[in-house]
Amino acid sequence: MADTYIKHKYEPILPKKDEWPVVKLSKNRKDFVRKVADASKTSVLEITAENMDLLREELETTLYREKLRMKQNPWAVDPDDEKEFWGKVKSSLVQLSADSSLTKTQKKKKYLEILDDITMRYSEEIASNFVHTHYKVTRRIVTFGFSRLLNAARVKGFKSIFSNQFSLQDKIQIVGETDQIRELASKGTIVMVPTHFSNLDSILIGWIISVLGLPPFIYGAGLNLFNISIFAYFMNALGAYKVDRRKKNLIYLETLKTYSSEALQFGVHSLFFPGGTRSRSGMIEKKLKLGLLSTAVEAQRANFEKGEDDVIGKIFIVPVTINYHFVLEAPSLIQEHLALTGQERYYKESDEFSTSYKISKFLVKFFTKGSDISVSVGKALDVLGNYVDNEGNSIDRNGRKIDTKDYFLYNGKVTVDAQREEEYTYHLGKRIVEEFHKINRVFSSHLVAFTAFQMIKRENKKMDLYNLLRLPEEDVVIIYNEFKEECQKVLDKIQELEAESKVQIAPHMKMDIDSIIDHGLANVGMYHAKRPLVKNSMGNIETQDLNLLYYYHNRLHGYDLEKLF
Repeated sequence: MADTYIKHKYEPILPKKDEWPVVKLSKNRKDFVRKVADASKTSVLEITAENMDLLREELETTLYREKLRMKQNPWAVDPDDEKEFWGKVKSSLVQLSADSSLTKTQKKKKYLEILDDITMRYSEEIASNFVHTHYKVTRRIVTFGFSRLLNAARVKGFKSIFSNQFSLQDKIQIVGETDQIRELASKGTIVMVPTHFSNLDSILIGWIISVLGLPPFIYGAGLNLFNISIFAYFMNALGAYKVDRRKKNLIYLETLKTYSSEALQFGVHSLFFPGGTRSRSGMIEKKLKLGLLSTAVEAQRANFEKGEDDVIGKIFIVPVTINYHFVLEAPSLIQEHLALTGQERYYKESDEFSTSYKISKFLVKFFTKGSDISVSVGKALDVLGNYVDNEGNSIDRNGRKIDTKDYFLYNGKVTVDAQREEEYTYHLGKRIVEEFHKINRVFSSHLVAFTAFQMIKRENKKMDLYNLLRLPEEDVVIIYNEFKEECQKVLDKIQELEAESKVQIAPHMKMDIDSIIDHGLANVGMYHAKRPLVKNSMGNIETQDLNLLYYYHNRLHGYDLEKLF
């Protein structure tokens, strides 16, 4: 991956909106929703082995959980007819249990009708409402708003608001396999899988997709975001389908997975955050949520079943890492992580950054400071975790072309094998994590935070993490010359890893070590009221918040750099 980054906007690979897969899907929305409902119904019947007693239990469990959700956790975005719908489901189930005159065949038909009603309702609820004109307006708003903030920050005076002197590409560095993702998006179907650190990620990735000239991607967004009408507008405009995390019943989860799989089979490019949620610890995700990822494997097998053996039917997984010097939500995220992992050993404090005012302030801060964002686009993989070339051919570890279809065959035919696909999904998840670490871009802020925390840890060897984080900050002082020496050791090792293609390094890391340290100290957690690292009046290193220092230190976890201390 080169140090240079994109300074221009690509031409769209599909200039006409009617060619966009997501537009084709929206035009066929009614039929697509019906298809998802039918496929979900089939999936539930396969899981219950068409045993009517098991199906009845699933229907009753779904009803119970939905009634509990409506009572304990209602949202403004919930449909007005919820109580009425689930009341009818209850009446039907009660009537079926009480009516002894019905034959098994008649009862089966009734249960299937109830299942069909539920999967259809869920499918309609999940499905996106993409509108091309809304997408264009949203894209312009995001680009205009960010650009105005950027120019207001860099060019002084009122006229700066209307200046075009600086572009977002000056601020947000896009590096990596950008030509490959464009090439493959014009041939097959892309599943982009980024790391997830901040709520800014969704907006950022949407802008990146536009800059690269790619058609809109669909992605799952929490239903709670649709509570606010302006958010609902933006979410729909950006191709979001709705994910209700309150619903944990089998029928809903199968419908959600089916929606993703069918959309991929339709050829719609998708975006998954495979970590499932923002990284609470600040580490690159190690354990991925495999539910949605499994739909890519399922969709690939389904395409082969339908005879789509060439590159048009192929699904490509593209890892992406997003690098920040600071994350707005870091204080609350690390507190959640410590509360979860430390249990009674750690006591959570209040969340400082929870209002829209704070988020607005963050955006202004981001554009008025000198801090950059880097987005690294990795090499594409097939659903088995093999690299693919620009023509879409899968390449094994020995550099040989292989046919992905062969891995879905049994006795010469493409077959459904849930256990086999589960293993493929697990392996794909591991490969994505490997690629995340390879394309991760080390910033100066990561270096200084990692080094400082490891030095503090070394000085307090007998303390566990939770006691270490309770040290009074005023007692923690690192002599600058010792800090500089340790930073150089870590940097040398990172450069070795870069030479082995195990990590990437940002251009500012090519400066001399004193300049790198100054840059890191100036940028690490620059937004926060309490800074993770500062230089004191004596020129030595101090921390104002050990929790935040730990959070930013964690970005370099996973490279065995701890062995240097």
